[in-house]
Amino acid sequence: MSDFDDDDFMVEDEEDYDFDFEYDEDNEEEEQNVDLENRYYNAKALKEDSPEDAIMEFKNVIDSDTEQSDWSFKACKQMVKVSLKIRDYEGAIEYYKNLLSLLNIVPKSYSEKSINNILDYASNSDSISFLEQFYEITLNKLKETNNDRLWLKTNLKLAKLLLDNREYEKLNKVLVELHMACEKENNAEGQGTLLVEVFAIEIQMYTEMKNTKKLKPLYEQCLNVKSAIPHPRIMGIIRECGGKMHMIEGKWQDAQTDFFEAFKNFDEAGSPQRIQCLKYLVLANMLSESQINPFDSQETKPYKNDSQIVALTNLINAYQRVDIQEFESILQKNKSSIMGDPFIRTYMDDVIKNIRSQVLIKLIKPYTRIKLSFASKKLNISPQEVEELLVNLILDKKINGYIDQINQILELEHDKQSVNYYPDIGKWSNNIDKLIKSFDRKMN
Repeated sequence: MSDFDDDDFMVEDEEDYDFDFEYDEDNEEEEQNVDLENRYYNAKALKEDSPEDAIMEFKNVIDSDTEQSDWSFKACKQMVKVSLKIRDYEGAIEYYKNLLSLLNIVPKSYSEKSINNILDYASNSDSISFLEQFYEITLNKLKETNNDRLWLKTNLKLAKLLLDNREYEKLNKVLVELHMACEKENNAEGQGTLLVEVFAIEIQMYTEMKNTKKLKPLYEQCLNVKSAIPHPRIMGIIRECGGKMHMIEGKWQDAQTDFFEAFKNFDEAGSPQRIQCLKYLVLANMLSESQINPFDSQETKPYKNDSQIVALTNLINAYQRVDIQEFESILQKNKSSIMGDPFIRTYMDDVIKNIRSQVLIKLIKPYTRIKLSFASKKLNISPQEVEELLVNLILDKKINGYIDQINQILELEHDKQSVNYYPDIGKWSNNIDKLIKSFDRKMN
């Protein structure tokens, strides 16, 4: 026997024990079951090396099972799986229809588990048209048998499949059906939990589409759903999308909060997505110019030296020290691991501008005028890039001065107003004033 699966351990919910003394009939039925069992496992043994022969043997099991026992169901299920494996999608659909017609001969819990497993197995196919047909057959059968619970689960699976394949128009139709199902749900807790799961898919769709206009009200509505006990992984997905929405809007602090909540939820769920969210948390932290290290918290500290995150740990340390040489060196050495994520890559230019601006403010502080060429050498960027940084700093009122574009010189104005921009110089000036006044009093 090879590769055991749930078929090998199926147990009937109820067993009828007949103690009549018809030994011959009982023995005959037992012998038939043994024969079917042997045929079934012989067919399973052929699955890996001779899938077509395995399908023929499973057909023989069904043909020999005149009473249509659970062995017919098991054999039909294996025919579907083998057909999917060899990409015989036409055969898979034919055998799957037969399988659905046999649902009544096995316990409901087992039939539901089998359908779920087959749908997961089928989802590995790269043919979206086949998958849509496969799901449509399933949903029609479940509606026909009034199996509302499994219909909901299957529709959620279909929605996730369409989301993964960016089939947004088709996904919208499925979401409409799911929202209608939520309204019909009688149990308040069940309704809230289901609604949050539907919202999670919808939020992911609008996040991928970068449609913040629809995303924002939907996100706020989702967080206000009452009587819901969603899985932490679902809340992690929602919070991550919220963080990305805030990033698009340039609300770095709000993004930081949402990414932290997403990380905690994924961590609670044991999802590897926690590492990705931790990276996004570091990114938002640098963009917000926060002086609080995100790895100082109790929840994130254990991941500080994780092999997937250590590059960003070193990067944020260099960023907060305003050590641009170390920052650029770490970025260069770990370019693929840091910049490999499209989302991080989108915002890394802003992070680089931030640290260069901080270095520039620090560099010009002692001077009243400074050549742009001098700053460009210190920052290892072109004078044009220096000028662009300075323009933004002047507009943001982080420095007080103007650029002489003809001579390529920054002229700084150290007046009373500049005390706001240079707190250290302001303190020094105030101390001198106090010293002079104190000296005058003593002289008088």
